[in-house]
Amino acid sequence: MKTHELFIDGAYAPAASGKTFAKISPVDGRQISVVHEALAEDVDRAVRAARAALEGPWGRMPLRQRTNLLLDLARAIERRAPEFVEAEIQDTGHTRHFSETIEIPRGAANFEIFANLLKNLGGEFFSMDTPDGKGAVNMELHRPKGVIAVISPWNAPFLLMTWKVGPALACGNAVIVKPSEESPATAALLGEVMNEVGIPKGVYNVIHGFGPGSAGELLTQHPGVDGITFTGETRTGEAIMKQAAVGLRDVSFELGGKNPGLIFADCDMDKAIEVTMRSAFANCGQVCLGTERLYVERPIFAEFVARLKAGAEALKPGGPDDPGTTLGPLISAEHRRKVLSYYDKARELGAQVVTGGGVPHFGDSRDQGFFIQPTIWTGLEEDSAVIREEIFGPCCHIRPFDTEEEAIRLANDTRYGLAATVLTENLSRAHRVGRRLEAGLIWVNSWFLRDLRTSFGGSKSSGIGREGGAHSLEFYTERSNLCVKL
Repeated sequence: MKTHELFIDGAYAPAASGKTFAKISPVDGRQISVVHEALAEDVDRAVRAARAALEGPWGRMPLRQRTNLLLDLARAIERRAPEFVEAEIQDTGHTRHFSETIEIPRGAANFEIFANLLKNLGGEFFSMDTPDGKGAVNMELHRPKGVIAVISPWNAPFLLMTWKVGPALACGNAVIVKPSEESPATAALLGEVMNEVGIPKGVYNVIHGFGPGSAGELLTQHPGVDGITFTGETRTGEAIMKQAAVGLRDVSFELGGKNPGLIFADCDMDKAIEVTMRSAFANCGQVCLGTERLYVERPIFAEFVARLKAGAEALKPGGPDDPGTTLGPLISAEHRRKVLSYYDKARELGAQVVTGGGVPHFGDSRDQGFFIQPTIWTGLEEDSAVIREEIFGPCCHIRPFDTEEEAIRLANDTRYGLAATVLTENLSRAHRVGRRLEAGLIWVNSWFLRDLRTSFGGSKSSGIGREGGAHSLEFYTERSNLCVKL
């Protein structure tokens, strides 16, 4: 059985308290690893190691040398991709194909993309007149923010963790990563690869544990942390923001979503079903950008519901190595209980259950895992909890609409503003509707199509700040203006 120790100052070590916890497989419910839980002494040691790295070789390292190390890191991840894939699928139950083709390659790419971005980064330069006629010049400087706390989620652990660590290190910061307690393995393994390519000790640190009263809260409260970046649930983000207010530490949050999908009668129906199957059920619905609210123009409502039902019922639940698997498990027993509570609530509120609504039974080891049925509802009121609150499972509610104006109003009637999809073959409508949707990412006739140079983030209760390409520099650097009198 695997043991995941803390990775601090370039070395693996047990937690000072000796406390550990069990990581359970979402596929069959067996224990797959023992994880050391960091408490105050460990967090303090990680912060001191990160600070020492900034004051030592990492802080003095020329940009070209630093970015070349990150390019070496990307290549090393690619060479060791099978180990990262194995670690990821053991923790999450994701299909091997998803990890091999998306999660781990994107994780490596996050270091390459940001290393190359920093190599070619320009800045503002202004010349100005002065009363004595000699003039002055103004130059923009980018400085690393310092010690960055990276709190990453379990739904795409390696991809989303490196999405933060990549730009943080490229900008010259040191990081302390607190991965989810449900997905410790790939963050832990990355420490080994950091050492392999020669990243100085203390630049990358990993502490394991939980949130309140554990590693997460201790890290966000530590006065030696200069910035906190977090992906996860909105209420957790609110709690972290309160802690970050002490010392006025900067925050970058990608939080929850209750994302709408608008399907117009002029859509390509085959394309609309294909896009919605992915946006509603990919990764067993555990995607912050997923679509849980669907609004379908009335003339095609019945056909759309019937075809999405057929698609959901054709999904095949299974483990990572079954080549026929198209639906993995939820991450944990606790999360399944949460999702099932919404399934129960929908029935209590009088929803029509088009399909699903429960737990599948297999007659094998999967019955000890955390599988759940993909579920579709109709008939609920817009003010119900099932419509208002993020469920984060393979489910969606479908409602008909009659006018474009009604569709936009329904889509925007939410506290969230992360993502939205629009399915239409009318180019004018695509522009017209897309511009009025209150979301950070809006897709037309697609979903999850990402150019990593573009901005990523949500509005309203879905986040603060933007990540991606040059947008990440707003959080990971401090800008200064150097004015030189000539």
